[in-house]
Amino acid sequence: MSDQPIALVTGAAQGIGYACTEALAEDGARVVLSDINAEGVAEAAEKLGGGAVAIPCDMGAPNQIAAMFDRIEAELGPVSILVNNAGVALPGDFLETPLENFQKVIDINLTGTFLATQRAARTMIEKGIEGAIVNMSSINAVVTIPKIPAYCASKGGVMQLTKASALALAPHNIRVNAVGPGSIDTAMLASVNANPDAMKMVMSRTPLKRIGTPREIGDVVAFLASKKASYITGETIYVDGGRVGMNYTC
Repeated sequence: MSDQPIALVTGAAQGIGYACTEALAEDGARVVLSDINAEGVAEAAEKLGGGAVAIPCDMGAPNQIAAMFDRIEAELGPVSILVNNAGVALPGDFLETPLENFQKVIDINLTGTFLATQRAARTMIEKGIEGAIVNMSSINAVVTIPKIPAYCASKGGVMQLTKASALALAPHNIRVNAVGPGSIDTAMLASVNANPDAMKMVMSRTPLKRIGTPREIGDVVAFLASKKASYITGETIYVDGGRVGMNYTC
């Protein structure tokens, strides 16, 4: 085990999660990539290189989360940077959304974030590590879409969990922040990209008139995890092309 910081990124097989691993690796961290897609996350870790490690994990399964941290600590050392990125949306009609779909989204997006934050923080405190935790919230923590009620509820919860955990962990010099992406060029947005009318709607609510890239999210995550953000905790930074501040469409 070396003095190189260990960074764990969940949901890291592709998109925003993988972009976060690139940014953190460039900043000198040894990265552990986690994802429910075992084959995909293994390929992502190989692509990233630099001693990156892949660990399959379902963030909706508490026993798998615990086992993942046990393995990282035994094989590499304690996690000093945690990026809670894994998430699902499961869109559908509000009146027809089954309870199991709603619960699955909450289990992964919110409960999984809580459990990973709690587990990482316990070890950080035990080892005297002044760590950094970055949660992936969303613009949908403060604005909403009726076809993804569980997702919106979960991301609002992540925003508040970020504040609560930041206050709880501040005495230990562990910082907790969140990033709230707007419309980003990921698999989730693929259907919008392919539909000119849908893209026109997205652009109407985006003052910068373009969608963001995963790396633009990854760079903000890396900043929040770094010493450059040493006096920032409990905040959510919205990386959304100006959408939150907009009160009309044009």
